[in-house]
Amino acid sequence: MERVVILGTGPAGLTAAIYLARASMKPLVIEGAEPGGQLILTTEVENYPGYSDGILGPELMDNMRKQAERFGARFKRGWVTEVNLKKKPFKITLQKGEEITAESLIISTGAAAKMLDIPGETENLGKGVSTCATCDGFFFRDKKIIVVGGGDSAMEEASFLTRFASEVVIVHRRNELRASKIMQDRARQNPKVSWALDRVPLRIVTKGDKVGGLKVRNNETGNEEFIEADGIFVAIGHLPNSAFLKGQIETDPLGYIQVSPGTTETSIPGVMACGDVQDSKYRQAVTAAGTGCMAALDVERFLEGQEIVDWSQSLP
Repeated sequence: MERVVILGTGPAGLTAAIYLARASMKPLVIEGAEPGGQLILTTEVENYPGYSDGILGPELMDNMRKQAERFGARFKRGWVTEVNLKKKPFKITLQKGEEITAESLIISTGAAAKMLDIPGETENLGKGVSTCATCDGFFFRDKKIIVVGGGDSAMEEASFLTRFASEVVIVHRRNELRASKIMQDRARQNPKVSWALDRVPLRIVTKGDKVGGLKVRNNETGNEEFIEADGIFVAIGHLPNSAFLKGQIETDPLGYIQVSPGTTETSIPGVMACGDVQDSKYRQAVTAAGTGCMAALDVERFLEGQEIVDWSQSLP
């Protein structure tokens, strides 16, 4: 049986692995379908401390993995289909029925940005299409940008991007926005923001190897229109990767795992959550890494406080 299992290999999970491995805890890290998390889809990372010239997202994740391995962390590729948190030891079931038991668990499965699912979107992620204004806005200085979305996140990202862009066009499929009035007013009062409401995104158009704009359908006329832009930011929300928990742990209405303030402790003793699966506000690599450190320390304290039990006697 494992003392601690970490689910996920983004900045949070890998940081937790580094700390626990250095503490001789020999953590087992379960890699999902996309090892490295969302940073694998990011080309240039310029806001992670310690890299004055920036670093490629996949390279940063590879460095963190190698660091964890150096101290004794073990990695296992597999997709978690089910966990049983109702009794100890915790049971993790992988594809093909393989089961792993653990005294403690760190959930760092991240969150996925909701996508438009239109042609040209996936293949241009990191090449003009982005889901994070604070991550990539700097690359579009004095450029025209499209923000797709009608909620608070879209208004916030549009307002932020006006710091860099020459113009920000907000595209929304309806004529009315879902954003709160204060967020709408803030965007409408910004002279750099323009509007393309009641337009449905159809496909992303490229010019050579760069994004050239967005093809939309005007709902009022039924005609297709082309909005020229150098970058397209998709801001229609995120989904935390927590569905596999099947209601066994306390979450908010959107599925983000709830933790005790100032800790990574969940509603179940011995289960910690870190990174974007419990953070709907910041969603940055550096904040995720910070909570990964917290989760490792919380797990250490939890295990030190437990009575030494031969769990194998309770296994079937």
